[in-house]
Amino acid sequence: MKRVIYISLILLVFLLFLKACIRKDVPEQETANNQNLNQKTEFEFPQKAKTVTINGTDYLQSQAPTGKFGGEVILSIFGEGPKTFNPFTSKDATSSQMAGMMFDGLFTTDAKTGEVIPKLAKKYELKGNDYYIYLRKGIQWSDGNPITADDVIFTWKNIIFAGLGNTSLRDSCIIDGKLPLITKIDDYTVKFSLPRPFAPFLRQLSAEVAPKHIFEPAVKQGAKYFDGFYSTTTPPEKFVTSGAFKLKEYKPAQRVVFVRNPNYYEINTKNEKLPYLNKVVYLIVGDANNEILKFEAKEIDVISLKGSNVARYKQKEPNADYKIYNIGPDTGTMFIVLNLNNRKNSEGKYYVQPEKQFWFKDKNFRYAIDYAIDRDNMVQNIANGLAEPLFTAESLNSIFLNKNIKGHKRDIDISREYLKQSGFSTNKNGKLIDKYGNNVEFDLYTNAGNIERESLGVMIKQDLEDLGMKINFKPIEFNTLVNKMVNTLDWDMILMGLTGSPLEPHNGKNVWNSYGSLHLFNQRLEKLSYDDRLDFEKQLDEIYDKASLETDFKARKALYDKYQQIIYDEKPIIYLYSPTRIIAVRKKLKNIYPSTLNGIMYNIEEIYLDK
Repeated sequence: MKRVIYISLILLVFLLFLKACIRKDVPEQETANNQNLNQKTEFEFPQKAKTVTINGTDYLQSQAPTGKFGGEVILSIFGEGPKTFNPFTSKDATSSQMAGMMFDGLFTTDAKTGEVIPKLAKKYELKGNDYYIYLRKGIQWSDGNPITADDVIFTWKNIIFAGLGNTSLRDSCIIDGKLPLITKIDDYTVKFSLPRPFAPFLRQLSAEVAPKHIFEPAVKQGAKYFDGFYSTTTPPEKFVTSGAFKLKEYKPAQRVVFVRNPNYYEINTKNEKLPYLNKVVYLIVGDANNEILKFEAKEIDVISLKGSNVARYKQKEPNADYKIYNIGPDTGTMFIVLNLNNRKNSEGKYYVQPEKQFWFKDKNFRYAIDYAIDRDNMVQNIANGLAEPLFTAESLNSIFLNKNIKGHKRDIDISREYLKQSGFSTNKNGKLIDKYGNNVEFDLYTNAGNIERESLGVMIKQDLEDLGMKINFKPIEFNTLVNKMVNTLDWDMILMGLTGSPLEPHNGKNVWNSYGSLHLFNQRLEKLSYDDRLDFEKQLDEIYDKASLETDFKARKALYDKYQQIIYDEKPIIYLYSPTRIIAVRKKLKNIYPSTLNGIMYNIEEIYLDK
């Protein structure tokens, strides 16, 4: 109860502040400082890692400068902490991040070029529609067992393609209604046979590989058991991993501690086993305010800076123990989504009230909301000028960005005209009513504890109330929000963000496919008639199917340009802005190579402390 009151007070104070300064410019000096920060940090990356065979083991050899062994790095995560450590059941970014510390995939992404490069795999060959994957010989799981083709086949056949856990990857691998076939050639060679050329497939092989000898008993006990396997209550000593680190300790709402995996297969140029660090600690900080306090108290080593904090930290940088990096536009997207669902639940009740169905499915209503949103105000007052308005479903650094979509400024008169065209009007009290006389009132949700989103929610509430709408803004706990989004479907509008890939739009198929697990604006809990789809949903399904089979970049981009245009024209999801990622890192951390694609700490196994 205290937390609810605390959040409410924050929002009340912030709302009063916004009423005093809404749509005013940031002071000239501060804006000028931030314009200087808008120049992305450029770095000379080391040469790509290469394979080196020593005593029959195919090590991955880092080409980064050799460093010192020992010490720990302390990082931070928001919210309540991970929900699972199982990479195959994770449905949130924090859980996936924690699992990613412990499990590697066959391939990964080059931080400089974005190309797919080997990880657990040594190399691959493409012969027709068949991918031959050659694994590294001699490498081991953290318990000393060999990593072989059996682990790869088990992972893809018995977990991913079997539909256990999060099915997003499985769904995105379906080609012409079929899944790839997997064949074991020998202990270190696997063949994936595809029905047709499939452009995203090699990048999808970045998915984590599971140790068969550990996961197979859990798989045999069924989906329900598997969903709880490698959970946050699993004793750390039970974890068997392939990544640079393994779990040492998890204290809910406090910290996650990882320690060095002595069997890791990456080495430095002196042929010494990586990682350099003995320990990586993630403090669970709750929200951005706590994170700032902990960074200033030197309790954490890396922080993502937001808004007005950036200029202050930049001013102190010359005499501080940290360095600030600009790594470009955020790879994710921030948006509001409307619930277009007109179906009934198992009890025969509509997920969305009929009068709200009328509003939300009216394109004029969605256009009115879009034009009422003051993105420039968000950029100036939330991001302190370190962001750009966003109007596309692809992030601003995506190689598939449709640059022909220019967006628009806020125009409340245009909003009112769209509403008028659909029979909306205002009563004598200035309240918006529909043509049936219903007051336009609905709920706006976001995840509590995320100060940026809570602040954005207050702005959106005020923007829409300028049209006479009544918006009930309700920050709620993240798990509750996710449950509403994809299970109970009892919500009106949600403010949230999704991580994305600037290199592969197909990773978003689970959002845009009509039956995708994150098809938020018209979520289906079960497959209904194919005719249940809206017209533009049918177009999106067709585009994503065609684009995945198209191997020519220009042809693929034309298709993805079209999907972005459809989203902009139909507005089931309304995008807000794209923050510039500004990161402060302690100077003691070495081998830091900021990447627009991968962030800062992607090469954690190469990072060391200059003590």
